[in-house]
Amino acid sequence: MNWDQIKGNWKQLKGKTQEQWGKLTDDDFDVIAGRRDQLAGKIQERYGIAKDEAERQVARWERSATDAWFAPDRPHERV
Repeated sequence: MNWDQIKGNWKQLKGKTQEQWGKLTDDDFDVIAGRRDQLAGKIQERYGIAKDEAERQVARWERSATDAWFAPDRPHERV
């Protein structure tokens, strides 16, 4: 799945994002608004990690995204 799909379905993906990065707040999600660079920045800020590590985490999460994340009537795949 590419980032354009993630951005377009950002509200649906909030739960999946919170599963991955539980320290992100509702206000953080409002600021991020589906923007990849903002997500990496907030992860960096909340977890106190380097920018390149935050970018790696976002890239790994992005690669794990599947269409099943958007289908509420189908079982979700484990990541």
